Amino acid sequence: MSDAALRLEETRRERVRLDVRGAVQGVGFRPFVYRQAVALGLTGWVTNTPGGVTVEVEGAADSIAALVREMRQAPPPNATVTSIATLAMVPSDSTRFEIRPSTLNGLPTATVLPDIATCDECLAETFDQTNRRYHYPFTNCTHCGPRYSIIENLPYDRARTTMRRFAMCPACRAEYENPADRRFHAEPNACPACGPQLALWGAAGAILTERDDALLAAADALRRGKIVAVKGIGGFHLMVDAGDDAAVGRLRDRKHRPEKPFAVLFAALADVATEAHVDGVEAALLTSRERPIVLLRRHGHALVGSVAPGVPLIGAMLPYTPLHHLLLAELGFPVVATSGNRSDEPIVTDEQKALGRLAGIADLFLVHDRLILRPLDDSVVRIVAGRPMLLRRARGFAPASAADASEPGILALGGHLKATVALTTRAGIVLSQHLGDLDTPEARDAYDAAVGDLVRLHATKPPLVVHDLHPDYHSTRAAAAFHAPVVAVQHHVAHIAAVMAEHRLTPPVLGVAWDGTGYGPDGTIWGGEFIRITNAGWQRVAHLRPFGLPGGDAAVREPRRSAMGLLYAAFGREALLMTDLAPLTSFTPSERDTLAVMLERGVNTPVTSSAGRLFDAFAALLGLRQHASYEGQAAAELESVAGGGTDTLYDFPIRSTAEGPMIVDWQPALETLLADLRAGTLPGPPSVAFHAGLATAIADVAGRVGETTVVLGGGCFQNARLTEMTAAALSTAGMRPFWPERVPPNDGGLALGQAWWTARTMGDV
Repeated sequence: MSDAALRLEETRRERVRLDVRGAVQGVGFRPFVYRQAVALGLTGWVTNTPGGVTVEVEGAADSIAALVREMRQAPPPNATVTSIATLAMVPSDSTRFEIRPSTLNGLPTATVLPDIATCDECLAETFDQTNRRYHYPFTNCTHCGPRYSIIENLPYDRARTTMRRFAMCPACRAEYENPADRRFHAEPNACPACGPQLALWGAAGAILTERDDALLAAADALRRGKIVAVKGIGGFHLMVDAGDDAAVGRLRDRKHRPEKPFAVLFAALADVATEAHVDGVEAALLTSRERPIVLLRRHGHALVGSVAPGVPLIGAMLPYTPLHHLLLAELGFPVVATSGNRSDEPIVTDEQKALGRLAGIADLFLVHDRLILRPLDDSVVRIVAGRPMLLRRARGFAPASAADASEPGILALGGHLKATVALTTRAGIVLSQHLGDLDTPEARDAYDAAVGDLVRLHATKPPLVVHDLHPDYHSTRAAAAFHAPVVAVQHHVAHIAAVMAEHRLTPPVLGVAWDGTGYGPDGTIWGGEFIRITNAGWQRVAHLRPFGLPGGDAAVREPRRSAMGLLYAAFGREALLMTDLAPLTSFTPSERDTLAVMLERGVNTPVTSSAGRLFDAFAALLGLRQHASYEGQAAAELESVAGGGTDTLYDFPIRSTAEGPMIVDWQPALETLLADLRAGTLPGPPSVAFHAGLATAIADVAGRVGETTVVLGGGCFQNARLTEMTAAALSTAGMRPFWPERVPPNDGGLALGQAWWTARTMGDV
């Protein structure tokens, strides 16, 4: 090409419209595009839309290509670009590049960003005595701060967040309008002169002190053993000195939470390492932008045992707002930071409601006047087989898209425990934050509000609503409110579908869905299921041998009842004579007689194939737990007593049936356990043998079914030992195991599975 032709090519102007999709609102994406375009000599404009970000850019073709390349390969921190649609436009000879006001035209399909932990720059300012934001607990910028907890509508602009109540002062306005400033279009931007403020309230709501003095007074109260309710970014925490046994005991008594572990908030990673083993993956999680609670193996002694009784793990997290950083820096010691609620109720977000709902629990209330639009508990993660596994998906992770979907509008309502809801959108399947168990009126009201909020935020009138097969769940009854066609998806199919959705798997697969309770199409309680998924649908190909649960739901709270049901199914009435066993001795003779009648006649004794109840039964027989104060306690303690490796494993043989699914029989394992107990064996080796036997049985069933892709789902696979042993057994047998990572294995993933399965069976995935 001649020099003249090159010069002509360089000066030829093009104009292109770029529709950018992904997490591109609330992350400084428009300022980023502005700076890149100006640096490349391009003209045009950029704006937020309900669907994402739209750019019209004009200039040399290679400069436009460079801008697109930068957007794809080097977007701002926290931004994710999933697609850029390009449309050629007629050049208009524009002379500058500008950020235009957001447009409200179109359906809201933009990705809503989760709340983001304080960035290093904002943190440095917060502790810099020369900075105007010194000790300001609401410092933020385009790289950090509240997002999902404050957004009212899309597109994401200050006028559509709860920050619209605070008019920016001249200094903040100058930052907001300066393209060179990292607070350029930072929607929650604020400072001590114009933004939210702290106040410390007494138990009756009287204002005791305000601003920085409020924080200092709250810290002093914590030093004196007081319980302080602290309003954070997604709701209240109840905080108390984690090294004060009496104070932790008072919190347990007042909250009616006798044994369930509390999370602990540490000031810095080094402080966590003094109390727990922290490897590289765990350190990265603790310091990530999501800042979840991370379950770590405890080794220190500064925390009192009552923080996490009965288990060797501690739930640790680091500060994720300036308020938390300031409070922990002032204290100099870690604090319990548990959800601000009464047991079985949702987290409190409003300070006025907190006075009533936390009355009798909190001594003081550290509050602020920034409205929290939707409740967000802390997310919980543990490492399984070297990879993070989300056990509770909430602050920091929700509501990011959890899987792909092409047809928008399918609303999935989840289950009853650890409830979530999901909605298919053009950006993917949006999974809500953790909403808790639906056992109380307050929890059900909060759930209904969250369902309405998800639909409203995405301006959707669902054409189809999906629910669990169980007819009595509140989430099932909630489907009727939408006056739309409804579809029921079986509980364990949804568990498997959630993992398939997360890992983008296609049939055929063998799904192993193990949990405590799920309604089966035959009217029994399922929970130890092997389900083959094909393009034609699903088939139950195997399950754990069923047994009776005397007392039904009471067995969830009393593992000894599961043990009684197991013993009776194995040995009949002779089981009642085994009074050397811990579960039997925990009942009085008259109680044992009543249970015998219930088991013999099948009165209030539903039949179950539940793996969760099998874990409970073995834990009870080992003398670990006869009564449980929280879900999964017995299984967690059974896992925790398992020590190192063992050459033995309990036998769970596979029995073929003339017609119907194969049966995984637990009786040989039970008989070996009883022999070990009578020989005086400590709980550790039987626990290892139990887990190893189950893992081997799963691999055995998979080999017989003949599918090489095996999916593990359901709450039992929160158990790291079970999941790791099973994955190893499957891999050794030449199969490919998949388990949940970014979506909870428990019922928190059901809504995703329901949505994905329904869309797929409609031909939409």
